[in-house]
Amino acid sequence: MKRPHGEQDSAYDAVLLVSFGGPEGPDDVLPFLENVLRGRNVPRERMLEVAEHYQHFGGVSPINAQNRALLEALRQELADHGPNLPVYWGNRNWHPMLTDTLQEMAEAGVKRAIAFVTSGFSCYSGCRQYRENIAAACEPLGDKAPVVDKIRVFFNHPGFVHPMARNLLSSLEKFPADVDRSRVMVFFTAHSIPLSMAESSKYVPQLEESAKLVAERAGVTNWQLVYQSRSGPPTQPWLEPDVCDAIRERVEAGFRHFVVVPIGFVSDHMEVLYDLDEEAATLCRELNVTMHRAATVGIDPEFVGMVRELIAERAWNLPEREAIGAMPANHDVCPLDCCPAPRRPSPPAAPQTPA
Repeated sequence: MKRPHGEQDSAYDAVLLVSFGGPEGPDDVLPFLENVLRGRNVPRERMLEVAEHYQHFGGVSPINAQNRALLEALRQELADHGPNLPVYWGNRNWHPMLTDTLQEMAEAGVKRAIAFVTSGFSCYSGCRQYRENIAAACEPLGDKAPVVDKIRVFFNHPGFVHPMARNLLSSLEKFPADVDRSRVMVFFTAHSIPLSMAESSKYVPQLEESAKLVAERAGVTNWQLVYQSRSGPPTQPWLEPDVCDAIRERVEAGFRHFVVVPIGFVSDHMEVLYDLDEEAATLCRELNVTMHRAATVGIDPEFVGMVRELIAERAWNLPEREAIGAMPANHDVCPLDCCPAPRRPSPPAAPQTPA
């Protein structure tokens, strides 16, 4: 996507990369998880269990390193093809925190920025909450706060679909030549969320569409959308089936070969490393079946080019909104009622004291 001849200058003077964040050492793990779970009804026992997942990898999540790589790749892509804007980076839950990054941007004189969030699907935690995080970080800055707009979600953009299809094909090629591809089961996985959050967003339809587009381009007919990494209380319904439950069911149905595609993630979060590369892979070994895990898009050149295109759409006010498949490109500006916060389970009623 090139800048049209005579097009006006960029509507923005900076780009903001926004992500989840992750610990970068053992001492970071509990403070990081406390940030993640603040205000949520998650038992402390579950938090400590997740903390052990991080400690299993030395207390280091790969997400920050991968975002640094994406940051450098995006800066180069913008320098080569425009719009040539400075790129800042801020996280929701760990350093560099959005509050610090927005203050840095304000001090640098940034007036208007376009934000790329590392989430390709619409739901409260993957879209609206990030917009709320940005607004909260801007509030203490008063009149000096930059105006920050968010780029549309990209679940059906070819720059996301095509790299994921290539990654799926690469995993399929790992099976011996005598393995019948029609008997390989492909699971597309995404982070499970509460049903109340799913029902108030397009999270599931977008995931289904994205998985369908990737499967079609990889020539895959046996596939299923499944979920992973649920963290809520057992009494709260979340999206199912869990990937491990789905593996067991398909093994009982006679499948012996699996590919797991983390389509809901753009990089190897801890959920990918632990829930798929550890738990799901261990289950497959115990069941004596074969599993390969497809790579995330990471800094695939086509994906990085897509991010630049999404920036250019808004910066240069271009009319084209590229998308493939049956669903249209998502809206540029989220409506006020878009992806509302999930309904919280009501606390149990206090026992009545006899009069």
